[in-house]
Amino acid sequence: MAANFLHGAETLEVEYGPRAIRVVKSAVIGLIGTAPTGPINELTLCPSENAGAQFGPRLSGFSIPKALKAIYDHGAGTVLVINVLNPEIHQTEATGITVTFGINNRAMLPHAAIISAKVKTAETTYVQDTDYTLNLVTGELVRLTTGAIPARATVTVEYIYADPSKVTPADIIGAVDAAGHRSGINALEDAYNLYGFFAKLLIAPGFSTLNSVGTELISAAHKYGAMALIDAPVGTTPSQAISGRGPMGTINFATSSERAILCYPHLKVYDSATDSIQLEPMSQRLAGLMAAKDLERGYWWSPSNTEFKGIVGSERSLSARIDDPNSEVNLLNENGIVTVFNSFGTGLRSWGNRSAAWPSVTHMKNFISVRRVKDIVDESIRYSSLQFIDMPITQAVIDAIVESVNQFLRKLIGDGALLGGECWYDPERNPQTQLELGNALFQYKLTPPPPMERITYESEITGEYLATLKGGN
Repeated sequence: MAANFLHGAETLEVEYGPRAIRVVKSAVIGLIGTAPTGPINELTLCPSENAGAQFGPRLSGFSIPKALKAIYDHGAGTVLVINVLNPEIHQTEATGITVTFGINNRAMLPHAAIISAKVKTAETTYVQDTDYTLNLVTGELVRLTTGAIPARATVTVEYIYADPSKVTPADIIGAVDAAGHRSGINALEDAYNLYGFFAKLLIAPGFSTLNSVGTELISAAHKYGAMALIDAPVGTTPSQAISGRGPMGTINFATSSERAILCYPHLKVYDSATDSIQLEPMSQRLAGLMAAKDLERGYWWSPSNTEFKGIVGSERSLSARIDDPNSEVNLLNENGIVTVFNSFGTGLRSWGNRSAAWPSVTHMKNFISVRRVKDIVDESIRYSSLQFIDMPITQAVIDAIVESVNQFLRKLIGDGALLGGECWYDPERNPQTQLELGNALFQYKLTPPPPMERITYESEITGEYLATLKGGN
């Protein structure tokens, strides 16, 4: 009650009972890479393909635009993008480049993302926007018919261009400068303060094949309750992928992290700009597939046995039969590697339920979907507990917290995200000394549904149904 004197009546508003727990977002992808345009080392929210257009077209060597296309080919997903390419640092000077204008008065430079350029002949230096125009993003030169460049002329171009090959693993990993500005993977730390959620699927296509980058992605995944999707290098054979899981391996698969999803092989996509088939990392397609499935089915569904969209093949043709334990896809799964299943009439499907924790860890949390359910539930409960922090420790508050969590778990059971779950307060685990310090312990347990990875049928040949035969009338 209020401490001041009152000779009269008053109303005090109190809040008891359970509070709703809001489920955190699961279909959020953290993408670190390079782009010809767009913000530099700024965590940028891209909730749609249109928003991703700020990072430029799908040009050779730049990973972000291609990754965004791969993600949004699956139709859904929120992407937090970090473009680490800084043209002031990652640049190269090209000299003595000759190009010839075609009948359409156009010519293409061999590089894109142009920073500055000079177009000249031995006698003349031409003036931009008077004699020609230059698309800095694509590197396309257009001869102006009103200018001084002769038709179908061959000119020499000297230019400086943003060079994605100059980006190093240190750039992808990033750092925190003296002013507190984060870059690279470190910029993922800003996600919650900026947007109210963390990325749950972390990818660095084209760079995660490097041990240094893969290790940092896994570290970030542990920090944010996410999964890091790690690609094998281009050209890896199935035996190299499997041996990479051990100390004698030559690729970046030597991890037992329950937060690492090992992706093999690369996928084939059609590139309309070059009218050719190109390879791209599986991680970006798998991330898009997982985000779409989260929204369509729920984060408790396994990403396995789901058809990839927007691809025309895989880097290697892998033997795939659901009844053959010696097929290549099964051997890869047996060693904790997610791969591509492609059999007669199936299309190209993601294939594999387990993180890199398998086979070292046999607990059911090695299933990707189980690990993700636990992450989402834990984080949702933690964040929704803010409203109870600093309340007085009373029986009413204790009961409210317990019932809030149990109400949340019951909702998840009804949705199919859990098979069961329960929260409780144990007085014996909350001694007086801890309560006097303001510490209260609540316990809960839950059972996510594991994926039905193996179906076994028992059959027998029996003569008992011969007795059903009847003679004719």
